Amino acid sequence: MFPIASLLPQLPRAKIIDVGAAEGPEGPVYTKLMGALPCEVVGFEPDVAECEKLNRQAGSTHLYLPHAIGDGSRRTFYECTSPYCSSLFEPNIALADKFQNLGDLLRVVGTRPIETRRLDDLSETANADFLKVDVQGGELLVLQGAIERLRSILAVHIEVEFLPLYKDQPLFADIDSFLRAQGFAFHTLVPSGRTFKPVLVNNDPSGWVRQIVWADAVYVRDFMTFAELAPDSLLKLAAILHEIYESVDVTALALVAYDKQIGSQLQAKYLTRLAGR
Repeated sequence: MFPIASLLPQLPRAKIIDVGAAEGPEGPVYTKLMGALPCEVVGFEPDVAECEKLNRQAGSTHLYLPHAIGDGSRRTFYECTSPYCSSLFEPNIALADKFQNLGDLLRVVGTRPIETRRLDDLSETANADFLKVDVQGGELLVLQGAIERLRSILAVHIEVEFLPLYKDQPLFADIDSFLRAQGFAFHTLVPSGRTFKPVLVNNDPSGWVRQIVWADAVYVRDFMTFAELAPDSLLKLAAILHEIYESVDVTALALVAYDKQIGSQLQAKYLTRLAGR
């Protein structure tokens, strides 16, 4: 895909909130966005050593804080064999053990009390445009503590579970209902899972066939209300949709809403560029 910044007016810096900022080998989902326009990242990672590493590697526009983000309550933090599986909810080992390569990752190796912080109470998170959440079952707690912050956010990239990998955790339906009530519309899903034991796919313990266990779900501001967004917000939304997701149809909707406000022809230029890509 061509860089959308080549068609857009110069934009103010986009602000990204990254809750659960520990990076896997693939890097942040918003990497391409950072290459397309100026971005500021405020990240949260309760693993202090990981948070310090992120800050050492970060540029001047990135800040990582060692807070556990949630609804502001005091909770128990469950440290698992895989740090990426640690959670504010107790792992459901009985369920995880039914799948290849899950139970061993979720086994608890330690617990500690922890105070969660609400995004709404942290000044660093004000006026954000993009929210990424990956907190292993605690996603709804994060959203419940971010009612005010969600008013400015244009898109949410959030991990969801379809099966309770953690005891009493909210599932996809709970996340979906909450975000729709905040003015967001479901956009797309990147599913993943595992096979039930003893089946293997191509001898890969991380492979899967049909049973979706979790996914990254993407929500954007309801496209029926795009006309209510400010011009700069529409351009940032277009950049997010184009660069991160290659969602060219919704990008075009955001651009035509901008055109109607400004009197420009960005959507026509975008469609022409798409046709020639």
